[in-house]
This record gives sequence, C-alpha cells and structure tokens, in this order.
Amino acid sequence: MSDSAGRSGPGRVLVAVYAIFAVGATSRAAVQIFTRFEEAPLAYVLSALAGVVYIVATVGLIRGGRTSLRVAGVSCAVELVGVLVVGAFSVFDPAAFPDDTVWSRFGSGYLFIPLVLPVLGLLWVRRVSRARVSRDPDEAV
Repeated sequence: MSDSAGRSGPGRVLVAVYAIFAVGATSRAAVQIFTRFEEAPLAYVLSALAGVVYIVATVGLIRGGRTSLRVAGVSCAVELVGVLVVGAFSVFDPAAFPDDTVWSRFGSGYLFIPLVLPVLGLLWVRRVSRARVSRDPDEAV
C-alpha cells in the first residue's frame, strides 16, 4: 500500500479478507461455470461477477493511490448494491437461485461477511482519503 494510513493493521486485515474473497469467489465460480453451468447459470455468473468486484477492490486497496482508492470505493459501492439486490432477490424468489452465490441471502453462507465487507471497505477508503487530505489538501480524492 502506497499510503502509510493504508499500511496499518486494519487496512492489512481488510485487504487480506478482500483477497481471500477474491480468490474464493472467482475460483468457485470458475469451477461451477466450467463443470455445471446449466444447473444455475444466474447464480454462477453472479458469483463470477462478485469475484471480479472483489479482485478490483483488492487491487485498489493495495495500490492506495488517489485513482486506486476511487476505483476501490466504486467497487465497494457496486459490491454493496450487489449483495443487497441479490440478497433480497434470493430471499424473495429462492427458486431463481437453485445454487447459492456469494451474495445469496445477504452472504449468510459466508457469515454475512459479504454484507459487512463493502461497508468496511467504504469506511476505510473514506478514512485513508481524509488522512491524505489532512496532510495535503491538493491530494483530495
């Protein structure tokens, strides 16, 4: 992480959790898409999308520059919308999801971490951005 605020303990933990979800969601989706896509195409495509969002957020948080933090923030916002929409849809129309996605039932299969993670990511991006602005007002994100 290029910013000292992003190198602290909470930032490292956040990046580690995002990286775990990036690898987990992407690899799970790849296996599902290549081995049994016809069983639940919507769920598997959404899991792949979640994996890509996690990858983008992870890279943005690691890089930590102004543009990277913006990308990470947008990724976290997309992730939050995704988990809320897919979570609600999977609760109200479970037949549409014969197999789970990372975001099904608001991430209940993953201890609701997918619901909390984008909120923490957005808060972290805001914190790092504010710390940067307080040091150098020309560095506003």
